[in-house]
Formats: sequence, structure tokens, C-alpha cells
Amino acid sequence: MEIKKNPKSNLENYSKLFIQLGLVLALFVTYVAMENKTYDRVIDTFGDASMQDELEEDIPITERIEPVKPKAPPPPAPEKIEIVEDEKEVEETVIESTETDETEAVEVEEIEEVEEAEEVIEDVPFAIIEEVPVFPGCTGTRKQKGDCLNKKIKKHVVRRFNAELAGDLGLSPGKKKIWVVFRIDPKGYITDVNARAPHPRLRKEAIRVAKTLPRMTPGKQRGVPVGMKYTLPISFNVE
Repeated sequence: MEIKKNPKSNLENYSKLFIQLGLVLALFVTYVAMENKTYDRVIDTFGDASMQDELEEDIPITERIEPVKPKAPPPPAPEKIEIVEDEKEVEETVIESTETDETEAVEVEEIEEVEEAEEVIEDVPFAIIEEVPVFPGCTGTRKQKGDCLNKKIKKHVVRRFNAELAGDLGLSPGKKKIWVVFRIDPKGYITDVNARAPHPRLRKEAIRVAKTLPRMTPGKQRGVPVGMKYTLPISFNVE
């Protein structure tokens, strides 16, 4: 009897499909195996641990001791009061009055008046003095009075100075200069005249001429007359 096979149940028809499925599965397993990462397992080991009971410390109980305040000393005993009998005489103390009677004469010491010393104001330089000394005939503002003062003093000295004296002293030719310094005091007079010159006779002549300057109106500082130092140069040529 011949066995008939159903063509649909013949597995040989699916052999190629099974081979492909097996190949795909093998490749998948291989891929998963390659991609899977493994790590070494680390096991922590602990040594022998000994647990001991915590030490219990006995905390002593302290008691706050209040300081003993010193006792206040007892109040002093009252003075003994002496009782005086009426029959006993008691001396009375008489207090003299310091008030004076109108009829009594009162001696008053003489009060000496002390004169106050006048305030001494030092000399003020020409550059900062508020009101410059005024040469007779000069008027105007402070600058005009100052320029006029310089001009009048130079003119006075040139007119009175003996210029021919320099030629008789044997000085070397050339320009010579004399410096004259004097003070215009708080009353306008010329004082403290001094000079520096190349020859003693020229110095003496310069001092003489400076002393012939007229009295001026003194300079003022804050409305008070003050002294002022003035320096005058005298120039001349020796041929």
C-alpha cells in the first residue's frame, strides 16, 4: 500500500526558511553575548567589630554656695546727753554781729589803678600792609599811594645825594649800588636807618640822606597805625 503524503505537510519545503531563522537566531545570540558587559563582584569585608558599652560618667552634683555678706557694724552709741538742772548756771556764747552801723566809720583800702599795657604791634611788610604810609602830597587808592611813595622817596634821595663823592673814593669803574633800609614808625617818623655800600663814606652819605625824609602819614593795619620797614636801592655809575 503506498503512503500518500500531503504536499502541505512536507517539511522539506520549509528547510530554507528554518535555516534562515536559525542563522538569524544564532547571530542575535552572538550579538547579545558580545554586547553584554560583566563586572567583577566586589564583596566588602569587615574585620571583627567589637561593640563596647559606653562609659557612663558620674557627674557630681554641685551646690551653689552663696557668699556670706559681712554684717554691717552696729550703729555707734548715741552720745550721752547731760541733763542740766535749772539751778545750774549755763554759760551762753555770745556771737558778735558782723553788720556795721551807719554811724561807724568804715576803712576802705585805696584801689590802685593798673594801667593796661598798650598792645605792641610788630612792623608790617610793605607788600601786605592794608594802608601804606602816605608821603606828603600823595593821594588816591592804595596802589596809587604806594607808587607815589616810591617815586617821592627816590626823587628826594637823588636830589640830595652827593653823587660826586663816589669819584673821589678811587672805586673801580662800573655800576655801583647802595642799599638803604629804614623804618617808618607808627607816628610817621623815619627811624632805624641803616645802609650797605661799597665804601664807608657812601654808607654814611646814604644814611644822612634817608634821615632828611619828611614825616609821613603812618601806615595802618586793621585801622591801627603800625610801623613799616622800607628798603631803598640807590644805583650810580663810576667812570
